[in-house]
Amino acid sequence: MTRLHVLGSGSKGNAFALEHQGEVLLIDVGFSAKEIRRRAQVTGLPLDAVVGIALTHEHGDHTGGVRVLTKHIEAPIITSPGTWHKVKDRLPHCHHRPAGLASMVEVGPFVIESCLISHDALEPLAFAIRLPDGIMLGLAYDVGRPTAAMRYLLRDATALVIEANHDDVLLRMSDYPATVRQRIAGSAGHLSNRATAELVAELWHPALATVVLAHLSESCNTPGQARGTVEPVIRAAGFSGTLHVALQDIPLDPIPLATPHPARKTRRSDARTSPPLVLDL
Repeated sequence: MTRLHVLGSGSKGNAFALEHQGEVLLIDVGFSAKEIRRRAQVTGLPLDAVVGIALTHEHGDHTGGVRVLTKHIEAPIITSPGTWHKVKDRLPHCHHRPAGLASMVEVGPFVIESCLISHDALEPLAFAIRLPDGIMLGLAYDVGRPTAAMRYLLRDATALVIEANHDDVLLRMSDYPATVRQRIAGSAGHLSNRATAELVAELWHPALATVVLAHLSESCNTPGQARGTVEPVIRAAGFSGTLHVALQDIPLDPIPLATPHPARKTRRSDARTSPPLVLDL
């Protein structure tokens, strides 16, 4: 059985986990180690089964708990060389598995591909995590603009964690200084609900069964706004699966990820006949 654990997501902290047949991959640890343990207990996530920790980038809302947590969890840190450069002084006891730059990392049953994304960090990554049963989780947040490389990486996702950070109108009407509004909406900032809706509709294929909207702004978005903007667009594109909205303060119930039915071929089935390619643009 494969389950996606959404421990929490937003500007104050982000943490996800993929659990497959008794082994766990953590993806970002942006809460304190104590809080991650508490949320893991709530969702039934076995932290003693962690075989790897994947970090998207170095910002504190994605790495805040990694130093303390890895004192008790012996697992490699899977991230870009740039992110590792930023965090390695906190993690002298950890082993780094480089991600990005056309590399592929295998830990336990998880095969992790990645590409660089557009954000104001040092070599931030989006991830595509494949499992032997055909499930593929794509995760991309803190994305200023979707690149061709990111679209290619996520093209076959059967489950997708994707940023829906802000509502365009709420951002324009917010109390943020103009420079901050420009950063959020800029090419190194965050995706709006509208941009996310268009991206997911573009990525849709028949085997995409789960979408999780993540990294919502507490000031410039609401779960209702995010769902209300994204859902009609992706339903019109053909999406018939489950849509979830990640929350900042509480974890979601574990989301079961089903093995894709053999009949549900993607519209890119011809691309699967060649080896996977990771582009870093």
